[in-house]
Amino acid sequence: MTTQQEAALEKTTGTDDDVRHVVPALRAQVTGDLLDIVVDLDSGDGCRLRDLRDGTEYLDMTMFFSSAPLGHGHPDLRDPRFEEALLRTARVKPANPDFATVEQARFAETFRRVVGVPELPLLFFIDGGTLAVENALKVAFDWKTKHNARHGIGARGSRVLHLERAFHGRSGYTLSLTNTDPAKVRDYPMFDWPRIPSPAIAPGPRWDEPELLAEERVALDAAEAALRRYGHEIACFVYEPVQGEGGDRHLRPLFLGAVQELCRRHDVLTVADEVQTGALTGGAWAHQELGLEPDLVAFGKRLQVCGVMGGRRVLEIEDNAFREASRISSTWGGSLVDMVRATRILEVVERDGLFEHSRRMGELLLGELGALAVEFDGLISSPRGRGLMCAVTFRDARSRDAAIGLARDRHRTLFLPSGPDSLRFRPALTVTPEEITESVAALRAALAELS
Repeated sequence: MTTQQEAALEKTTGTDDDVRHVVPALRAQVTGDLLDIVVDLDSGDGCRLRDLRDGTEYLDMTMFFSSAPLGHGHPDLRDPRFEEALLRTARVKPANPDFATVEQARFAETFRRVVGVPELPLLFFIDGGTLAVENALKVAFDWKTKHNARHGIGARGSRVLHLERAFHGRSGYTLSLTNTDPAKVRDYPMFDWPRIPSPAIAPGPRWDEPELLAEERVALDAAEAALRRYGHEIACFVYEPVQGEGGDRHLRPLFLGAVQELCRRHDVLTVADEVQTGALTGGAWAHQELGLEPDLVAFGKRLQVCGVMGGRRVLEIEDNAFREASRISSTWGGSLVDMVRATRILEVVERDGLFEHSRRMGELLLGELGALAVEFDGLISSPRGRGLMCAVTFRDARSRDAAIGLARDRHRTLFLPSGPDSLRFRPALTVTPEEITESVAALRAALAELS
């Protein structure tokens, strides 16, 4: 650490608590891509985030990478009784898989009531979306190997069928599935698991075609070829209902349903990675919106607590990994503080009808983006979305990055990149029509400056 970096660190730990040096101090010692903003945790309102240093307000269309479902400063998260519950659970960090608490039981019941899927009754909690996906894969490996053994087949379930342009995490098994930005996986050891094309379809008349499109047939043929090649070794097919990190790429339910049926015929489980899409696409789960029936669902982000829901074919094996003692577990099994916060958030979502509200706001946002694409034809294209998971594509990455910078620095509006050349919206479930129109106006101003 340089002398200058040490000085910056001392500024943040001194008695004056000078927040002006928080960003340089963190940049000096913590890995990350920090914006030049210090979040005021005691302020903010809806989609407005405030910089603690000078009070500058930003219209936030990022929501901490879609993990703040009620936005900033929601009154129900400042209720004294809720804050008392947070404090009580923050005093200790229980080993949730082994020590029961009223708080965990209340969270599990609220989860079941508000976002639960009756056909997926088994729950597993853990910290982090990557570990949620990893444990879903472990459940599938366990299931397939036991299924094979019970049918006199000696093969182990040890492979995962997956899509191109997918992002499922950055550790362990998930590294072998992630294939978006090469920098995220380069030079790390990985399994050679079967990967098939990802036939995302842009908005337009082709979306409603009643038969598989040519590119979808190619991908389905690739899946069949993988199943013929690896036979009983393939334990599951994992997919994102909408590929977020890959560029907000939408896959047709007709295609995903065809792969799902293929997997059923070959005794392969299907795993929906809904870490990003959960509670974002106009309902509880994107797979429900698409009419799909996965055997396992990985969740996180907006749900506050990460984990796996399981059922359907998983239940065919009585001693499945959810039920076999210590087959999957962790010391903490998620954070009890997160569970208390998640319980309150889900209660607000239920009380205020926020899924239906987010569906309406998503329709408004998509309409605004459609008009913007017409206005700036040649600079942006392909306005697309499901619920509040919306995006546009730029003519190149440089233009996209410039627009994000202009919107932030000149128009005090925060957006996120998506994939190689897209910009994504991830507003709160509580977003208002005024916040949507204001955010699109800020993007319009940035595009006008670019063009």
